[in-house]
Order: sequence, then C-alpha cells, then structure tokens
Amino acid sequence: MTPEQYAASARTAIEEDYDAVKVDPLQINREGVKTGVANINQKNYGVLRYDDLQMGVERIAAIREAVGPSVDIICEIHSLLGTNSAIQFARAIEPYNIFYYEEPVNPFNAKNFEKISSKTHIPLATGERSYTRWGYRELLEKQTLAVVQPDLCLVGGITEGKKICDMANIYDATVQVHVCGGPDSTAASLHFEAVIPNFIIHEHHTYALKPCIRERCVNDYQPDNGRFKVPDAPGLGQALNEEVVKDYLAYTIE
Repeated sequence: MTPEQYAASARTAIEEDYDAVKVDPLQINREGVKTGVANINQKNYGVLRYDDLQMGVERIAAIREAVGPSVDIICEIHSLLGTNSAIQFARAIEPYNIFYYEEPVNPFNAKNFEKISSKTHIPLATGERSYTRWGYRELLEKQTLAVVQPDLCLVGGITEGKKICDMANIYDATVQVHVCGGPDSTAASLHFEAVIPNFIIHEHHTYALKPCIRERCVNDYQPDNGRFKVPDAPGLGQALNEEVVKDYLAYTIE
C-alpha cells in the first residue's frame, strides 16, 4: 500500500469529524499483504532494515501531512517489533507528533517497555494483552505507560477493569479501553469510560462498521460527528439480536 492510500483513509476519518486516527504503519507491506513476525522470518524483530523503516516513516509522514498538525495520530504496532527495532522506529517517527505508541513490543516483559520508554519521548501504551491488575502492576510501577488499554472482555470484567484504571490513576496513566468493534463491548466500554477519572479517548474500530458486526446486537451505537453518547437504557443498554445469534456456531465442551 502506498503512503497516499494511508493518507486518504486518514483524511476520510477527519472529514467525518474524528479528531484522532490510529494506524499500524508496518503490518501491511508495500504490496498490500498483511504480514507479521511469524511469516516474515522475524525480520522486524531484531533491527529494522532501511526499506522497512522508510516504509513506515513514509506512511506516518503522509498521514500527518493529510490531517494537519491538530489531529492526533496513534501509532499501533500490535507487538510485532522487538525492543531494539521498536526504539529505532520510535526515534524515526518522533518528528510527526505521535499521540502515543501502542504495543511496540509484547507487554509480558516490563523491562523491555522500560528500555523503550527511556529512549523515546513518545508516550507508550499497552493493555489488550495484559490480564488482571497483576498484568499491569510492574509496567505501572516502572512508570513506563502513559495509556493503559484494558479489554473488558479479557481483563477480568468491568470490576477488574475499574481496579486497573484506579491503579493507573495513581501513576498518572490515562485510559483507552480496548474495543475491537463488538457492539456489546462498545456499550460496556462507553459506560465504563464515563465513570473513570482518567479516560482519554474511545477506540472505534473499523470492525464496528461491518454489517455482520453491527447486526449482532439490538442497538447499533455509532458516533455522531466523531462523538458517542453513553447509552441510557437499562443495564449496559445493549442486548443480543436473537434472530442473528441463533445462526452463530456454538460448541459445548464437556
């Protein structure tokens, strides 16, 4: 994919009144093929070669030029880099005023995050692969995170997520709940974000725009001019669409 294609997608989002865009500038190669560490012989895991580094930088630069200086750019890496290549890339994109650098490496080794945070001025974020407050404890105690990203479906539920966000608040870390498009996750996250003191931004995934996702629940919550309203119906303000989910595959494990 070309930098111009990345820029066009970002420009479309801004035209719909979003004030931030999130992009992974490395996961799709120049030919448009989605890659990852496992199927590219870990070439991005050690250190980045010049062409790979330039590919990512060109895309970030094109997005910044397209959206202007006042729109935030979140750089998402999906944990596909190693510590040294993550530092390389962070330094290369620092001139483009990155809002935060999401999952540059796997969060299970807090010392790797600590090293990255000491080598870049870009705020770091992670959390969708961390579980319960103990998965966040060392990262927060080392003060390597600016943004925590708990997934309420994975982290231990709303109560555990609230405990994580309260703990993050002690270390001045803000919160972007991880929402990968599900309408039930969207409803839960909107309620959750409305009651924590350190909320920073809501994630609206492109999956949330797909018809097969939108029809799964009775309410299709979508932003208006880039902004959501918190549901005010009973409970989470959401319920499964029984006519749709009856066709989902279900397995019973005994």
